[in-house]
Amino acid sequence: MGERNFDNWMETMKDSIATWNYYTDFPKVYKNADEIKTELYILNSLVKSKDIQNDFKKLLNEYPQILKAIPILIAKREKNIIINDAVQKYYYNFEKRNYSVDDYVLFMEKTGLFDLLANHLVSNLYDYVLGVETGLDTNARKNRTGTAMEDLVESYIIKAGFVREINYFRQMTKTKIEQKFDLDLSSIHVEEIFKTKGSSSEKRFDFVIVTKAKIYLIETNFYSTSGSKLNETARSYKELTLEFKNLPQIKFIWITDGKGWHKTKRNLNETFDVLPDLYNINDMDNGVLENIII
Repeated sequence: MGERNFDNWMETMKDSIATWNYYTDFPKVYKNADEIKTELYILNSLVKSKDIQNDFKKLLNEYPQILKAIPILIAKREKNIIINDAVQKYYYNFEKRNYSVDDYVLFMEKTGLFDLLANHLVSNLYDYVLGVETGLDTNARKNRTGTAMEDLVESYIIKAGFVREINYFRQMTKTKIEQKFDLDLSSIHVEEIFKTKGSSSEKRFDFVIVTKAKIYLIETNFYSTSGSKLNETARSYKELTLEFKNLPQIKFIWITDGKGWHKTKRNLNETFDVLPDLYNINDMDNGVLENIII
């Protein structure tokens, strides 16, 4: 490929890889709301109630299943909610009742749900929950960015002629790579580098490509915004690159992109200097995978 210039390379970074369903996963929103649709319609009878505490007590005694629909009303999907009160600490269970009806009345009162239902412009709790779920789904965009980048890279791997589960694989841990390909990767300290030592989940490589000549380990990510995490990421991959230098049968490839790198590019520049196989989407557009994987 010849000698590359870091600044010129940075100018080819993309500002987005968002697809049509990146911003909100509406099928997921509808699915989550539909799972508690019946309970929401029962709770809907409390809207504009003039005696909401007693009406709620009657509902809870007659339809205890309404409990599972309450957490999402305060934008929380988990069914266990801890409340630190000045008097005591509450561990509410909204899957199976673990407190008295009066304690759940206290929850509804103190969290503002009674006020929301009785006094404010909420006419349909199902529609309200659709809005809450849509808002919560924005928190999943970070995960969708990672998945979108992996899917994009995979499309280039396939274009280069590789077949999934035949000569390329997704999401493989170091342990699985060692077992499947009879390798000794004990000199690669992935857990320490990525600070996952002692974690219940082992660090995974996004892609593993196998040819007769080498095994290629590929990591991918995309950053549309800057932050301290990017510096840590660049440092980690620099360390990983240096450790792989002692394993000639393996080639480590990092594919990253995003305008987020522009404000935190010093550490990325250092990694660029030591990792010859650091690429972005523009490189893939220009056929880099076909050129380097032999």
